[in-house]
Amino acid sequence: MRELLLSFMKDHSSAIADLPTPLSPARISGRWWGLLGVAAFSFTVPFTRVAVAGLSPLFIGAGRAVVAAGLAATALAVTRQRRPRGRQWWRLAVVGGGVVAGFPLLTSFALTTAPASHGAVVVAVLPAATAVLVVIRGREHPPPAFWVAAGLGAFAALAFASAQSGGLGRLHWADLLLFGAVVAAAAGYAEGGLLARELGAWQTVSWALVLCSPVMIVLTAVSVVHRSPQGTLTQWAAFGYLALVSMFLGFFAWYHGLSRGPMAQVSQVQLVQPVMTLAWAALLLGEHLTWTTIVGGLTVIGCAGGAVRVRLGRPADRR
Repeated sequence: MRELLLSFMKDHSSAIADLPTPLSPARISGRWWGLLGVAAFSFTVPFTRVAVAGLSPLFIGAGRAVVAAGLAATALAVTRQRRPRGRQWWRLAVVGGGVVAGFPLLTSFALTTAPASHGAVVVAVLPAATAVLVVIRGREHPPPAFWVAAGLGAFAALAFASAQSGGLGRLHWADLLLFGAVVAAAAGYAEGGLLARELGAWQTVSWALVLCSPVMIVLTAVSVVHRSPQGTLTQWAAFGYLALVSMFLGFFAWYHGLSRGPMAQVSQVQLVQPVMTLAWAALLLGEHLTWTTIVGGLTVIGCAGGAVRVRLGRPADRR
């Protein structure tokens, strides 16, 4: 068992290798693995919406991280991974604060009132937000077109949220939580992408889960004391998916796709995630997709895609 898991982990340990042959089977495989990871993540918002109908948002946001941390600790122990050192722990705290605590907790509270389709459109700006933070963190100097596309994406998301909330400048508290979730996830993705070059991709996520586990365990306990978790079988199944797939296994497929490469092309697969999420919201939850939602979603996705393409299409200059 240990040998099989060790072999699997080693094959999924890098998120930055780009294979050189343009039409190699590994490239095609990389895109399909990336698409599998994106497909796994695309259910996160709808299933969170299902879970919060019966379980408390604090229990969902923290409890799923506790379950994932247990799996991560087991994987790290079985494969005997090297422990992070020095500043890597602080950087892991940024990753954990973004993708382990920030995004799950903020989206869980936001989706107690916001429809899944609404959340999907606001979160659609995440690829552009991640690209912006990668540029800042990596001290890149992209062309002005990058900042224009990223700015338009943020404006489009704000305009959509305002329109849905009743007018320009009027944002519901759920929208503020969703935008906070985007910033948190973008910070976690950006720092995690850089740290993965040192620790490995799945190892970075796993160490972040383990590092945040004490806080998440306390929050889970608080949620249980405040409100005993009672939900239907469907709601518990949704919670199980969030813990097992959204918080853990989905990262395996996503990072494996990036490791197969080419990373620049595989990363753009993330742009189809909001489209999938909108589809699941309609098919699984029966949410009605208005023209405002469709146009808003396509606009945000288009701007995010423009920002990502501009950044990836021109190598960054380093000072």
